[in-house]
Amino acid sequence: MSDSSRTLPPEALDEWARALRERFGLGEEDLPIALILDLARDVANGVARPAAPFSAFAAGLVAGRAGGSPDQVRAAVAEVVEMAGSWSDRQQD
Repeated sequence: MSDSSRTLPPEALDEWARALRERFGLGEEDLPIALILDLARDVANGVARPAAPFSAFAAGLVAGRAGGSPDQVRAAVAEVVEMAGSWSDRQQD
């Protein structure tokens, strides 16, 4: 598979998200694309690229264990993003 065939245009991501929502009975607010992409960006820049998907999974796990509401997802993501923002400072100490 070439790199270009692995890159999703924005509309393909929307289609994938729609398919996930349908398959798992999720609402649009249950799968916040922009929030998750921002989390991945912030972790990739603040920690390391490979930490981004792992951190997204961890945020989802934390939110799920807390009840899984959209507010709980946002809170878990915010906490991971906060950790990523201070990670490089912490590593320099």
